[in-house]
Amino acid sequence: MQQNRLGAGGSAIIQRQVFVGGWGVLSYGDVLGKRLWAQIWHNFLLFLQMKEKTIYLYVLDTLSDWEPGYALAEINSGRMFRKGAQKFIVQTVGAGKEPITTMGGIKIKPDISVTEVSLKNAALLMLIGADLWDDPKHRPVLSLTRQFLESGIPVAAICGATGALANEGILDEYRHTSNDPGYLKQLQGYSGGDNYVMEPAVRDGDLITASGLAPLEFAREILARLDVVEPAALTAWYNLYTTREAKYFYELSELFPQEG
Repeated sequence: MQQNRLGAGGSAIIQRQVFVGGWGVLSYGDVLGKRLWAQIWHNFLLFLQMKEKTIYLYVLDTLSDWEPGYALAEINSGRMFRKGAQKFIVQTVGAGKEPITTMGGIKIKPDISVTEVSLKNAALLMLIGADLWDDPKHRPVLSLTRQFLESGIPVAAICGATGALANEGILDEYRHTSNDPGYLKQLQGYSGGDNYVMEPAVRDGDLITASGLAPLEFAREILARLDVVEPAALTAWYNLYTTREAKYFYELSELFPQEG
């Protein structure tokens, strides 16, 4: 149907009307306006999604340098991320802000202390093996681990860090792994032996655990939980590092061709 209207200058404006479900009878101009605002809202939601989230890496003296390496390299570079995937920043967290020294002799000054961690924009808490997890000053991050899990934010622990979680009773209700079941059974606070899984790395909901001998599997489970890499790419990446066969390098090259 057509309707004649007089514009401000007195000339007749022919404006076609259409019916749009849920909005009643609207002009094309109205429809375009609605579509514009819908697109603006969609873009705004994408912007919120694309806002960088934080990966928290807890650091302490004697930290095993190699254990978080594969995961951090892929998270920080984003080189395997699917188009439009969530981006992350990595922040180091300490019991305080004093520098720590890793097992490899590298000094790291934490970006923030454990009391400054915010769950609001958190994507993951990463706990790494070390010889000093028994030190009481690390108890606050174990309490923080519970807060992460209760809030549906993933936690990834490897090697000695799994022992720290086990001693707090945190592993009891999750399928999990560690360096060895006997290692956990000796801990007074642990009673989750029935949920122990003899695998290099295990992901059960929001909790990831791994043996200290499985940093690659640890990284694979983290990337899978963050859901930023296509399964085919993650499989090819894992196969490349485990088999060292060139065909998986070429498979990755086809999935991520270099520009230019």
